[in-house]
Amino acid sequence: MNKKQAQKAFTLAELLITLSVIGLVAILTIPTMIENHQQKAWNTASTVFERKLEEALKSMNAQETLAGHTNTLDFVNELAKNIKINKICNNNELTSCFEEKIHWGTDSEEIEISEIKNAKNFGQENWGTENIGIQFANGVTGIIAYNPACTQDPYNNQYTGMNCIAMLYDTDGFKSSNTQLKDLRSINVNSLADKNCAFEIDGICFGAPFYPEPLTKAECEEIADQGYGNKKEACYWENDYWAGAVKTCGGKDKMPTRTDLQKIAQYIYQDWKELFPGNRKDEVAASLGFKFTTGSRFYVWSGLEESPWITYYYAFSDPDASFNGSRRNVSDMQAVCLVD
Repeated sequence: MNKKQAQKAFTLAELLITLSVIGLVAILTIPTMIENHQQKAWNTASTVFERKLEEALKSMNAQETLAGHTNTLDFVNELAKNIKINKICNNNELTSCFEEKIHWGTDSEEIEISEIKNAKNFGQENWGTENIGIQFANGVTGIIAYNPACTQDPYNNQYTGMNCIAMLYDTDGFKSSNTQLKDLRSINVNSLADKNCAFEIDGICFGAPFYPEPLTKAECEEIADQGYGNKKEACYWENDYWAGAVKTCGGKDKMPTRTDLQKIAQYIYQDWKELFPGNRKDEVAASLGFKFTTGSRFYVWSGLEESPWITYYYAFSDPDASFNGSRRNVSDMQAVCLVD
């Protein structure tokens, strides 16, 4: 009986081999599990923060305190009445509110936060205001620029006011990793310190995704006269979101083609299995800065016009993506600019 029991038992060598295999599997899988969990936490934190910021800006719009500021500091002081802020840092003290160095885009070179002085360092036009450092009560830190040319519409509860700012923010403050597409996110930042794009796919540099603010018919006609590539005869809608995207990007030729959008779709829905093992497709899309409209679906404008009043967009969905035409007054389309 004892001999039979001995024959069925594991030897010491077999136990050691089994434990070694278990240990090796743990070494290989646990870091990936932790990284996946952290990525989801960053994505969630970003979504929650931007929702609260948008609510604050909408509140300022309703109170008619959103527009009319001549500098970023005055705007931030007003913003602090609508969202909890613990600390505000002047332009020459940005690192008192934010990390000194960060990693941005596909460039491994560190960027000095002290270089991020104004909206031009965010890839925007010269707004004539200085950037301000900010620490929110929820732990998010940021560098923000205000556009004095922004407008307000207190009778429109759909107006977000997001076009009034450009902002770089860190979802977990002074903790690591201070890397774009991880804990580091942005609003209306097309490039940083004139060095990098927000994300790069197959050598194409893209700015950060955003929801464009609509232009009126008159504003649409104005940018058509200024060489943005927008046809004046196509300015029909009183809320023209595509024209708003054209203006933000600096012309329809600075907006993605069908091929450009297909590359993004390939990256999100096919390459993710190899590039981001363990992460879901929607987590990869969120890490690029895209917001989901319903479920795992979102829409992005192209720079291509099908006909007057109709413009092409790309519908990103799970599992299919398609290229379609839409009226320019649809509000749930996102935009992304091409960066030189």
